Amino acid sequence: MTRTHQLILAGLATGGLMLAGCQGTPAPGEKQARRDLVMVTDKFRPTHQPLGLPELTPDSSLSNYLTFALFNQPQVAAAYYDWLASVENITVTRSMPDPQIALQAYIQNSITSLMPGLFQQIPGPGKLKARGRVAAAESEGKYFALESAVLQAAFNLKSAYFKFGLLEEQLRLKRETLTLLESEERVSHAQNAAGTAALADTLRVQGDCSRARNDVASLEDSRQPLLENFKAALGLTPTRPDPPVPAHFESGSEMPDADELRRAAFARNPQLKSLAAEVRAAEAGIAVAYKERVPDFNAGFTADVKASPILYWPQFTMTLPVWRDKLAAEVAQAQANELAAKSRLQAAQIELAVNFAEKLFTCRETSRDLALIRDELIPQAQQALATGRAGYRAGQMDFSGLLAAERMLLDLQLQSAEARTQRDIALADLSILVAGLPPANAPLLSNTRKP
Repeated sequence: MTRTHQLILAGLATGGLMLAGCQGTPAPGEKQARRDLVMVTDKFRPTHQPLGLPELTPDSSLSNYLTFALFNQPQVAAAYYDWLASVENITVTRSMPDPQIALQAYIQNSITSLMPGLFQQIPGPGKLKARGRVAAAESEGKYFALESAVLQAAFNLKSAYFKFGLLEEQLRLKRETLTLLESEERVSHAQNAAGTAALADTLRVQGDCSRARNDVASLEDSRQPLLENFKAALGLTPTRPDPPVPAHFESGSEMPDADELRRAAFARNPQLKSLAAEVRAAEAGIAVAYKERVPDFNAGFTADVKASPILYWPQFTMTLPVWRDKLAAEVAQAQANELAAKSRLQAAQIELAVNFAEKLFTCRETSRDLALIRDELIPQAQQALATGRAGYRAGQMDFSGLLAAERMLLDLQLQSAEARTQRDIALADLSILVAGLPPANAPLLSNTRKP
C-alpha cells in the first residue's frame, strides 16, 4: 500500500474518531433538567448511597424519623433513579445517529479494489429537537413521580408514628382501667360475702375485668405488626434490627387555613403536575408526528485507494415519506394522545376537588370530636370525679360509684387519644398527599432552589 493510500485510510479513521468525540445541541429544557438533577442529587444521593441519616434513639423527634424515612426509603430511591434515567434519555433522544465507517474490497486472486468510506445519517430538519422536547416533558413527569414517592413516604411514616403513639396511650389507659376494675372486683367480692352486694353485680364486674384483660392482651399483641409497619415506613429491610420506639410521641400540627390549603393543592399536587407534563409531552408528540413528513438523509463517500489516480464516490440518499395514510395516522394518533392527556388532567382536577372536600370534612369532623372530648367532656368528668371523691370521703358515695367515675374519665381520655390520632392522620393525608406540601427536609426542588 502506497503512502497516499495509508494517508487516506488514516484520514478516514481520524474523521471517525473526531465525529465520535462530538457533542450535540441540548434540547429545550435539557440544561434546566440537568441543573435540577444536580441540585437534588447533591442532597439525596451524591455517592448513590443515603448520606447523613440521623441516628435514631428513643428520644429522636418526629422530624428525625421523617428525615431517616425520606432518605432511606427504597421506593423514593427507585423514583429518583427513574428520573435520573429520564434526564439522560433527553440527550440520547435528541442526539444524531452514530456515523458509520465502511470498508469494501474486490478480490480476484489479489485485492483489486479497496474502498474505505464514511457515512452519516441525518434526520430531517427539526426532528431531533422535537423528539428532545418529548423526552424533556416525559422527564418532568418522572420528577413529579419522585415528588409523589417522597410525599407518600412522608405520609406512611407519620401514619405509622401516630398509630404507634396511640397504641402506647391505649395500653397505658387500658392498664389503668384494668387496675380500677380489679379493685372494684375485690370490693364487690367482699360486699357479696358480707351480704351487702348482689351476686349479679359481682359477676358483672368480673365480666368487665375479663374484657379489660383481653383488651390489654390484644393491644400488646398488636405491637409487633405496628412495629413492622413503622420499620417498613423507615425503609428498613426485614434483616435490619428493629428501630428504637420513641419514648415520647409528638402530636400533629394544627389545622391550616382551608382556602390556602386548597390553593396549594391545585398548585402543588404532584399528580396534577405529572399529568400536565404528560399533556406537554403529547403536544410535543404532535410536532414529532408532523416532522415525519420531512425526509431523512444519508450522506457519505467511499474512495478506491487501489486505483491510480484514487477514485472517489460521494453518496447521498434521502427517504421519501410517500405513505400519506401512515403520515395522517401518525398525526391523528398524536392528536388523540393529546386529547386523552388533557382529559386525564381534567378528570384528576375534578377528583382532587372531591378528594379535598372529603378529606377536609374528615379533618374538621375529627377536630370537632377532639375539641368536644378534650374541652368539655373530660373537664366535666374530672369535675364529677372530684365531686365523687369528696362524697366518698364524706360517706355519701360508695366505692363502686367512685370507681365508675374514674372509669368514665379513663374512657374519655382513651376516646381523646383515638380522636387525636384520627385527626393527625387525616391532617397528614390532607396536607401531604392531597395538597402536596412536602416536609421541610425533603429532597425535592422546592427545598433546594434558592428563593
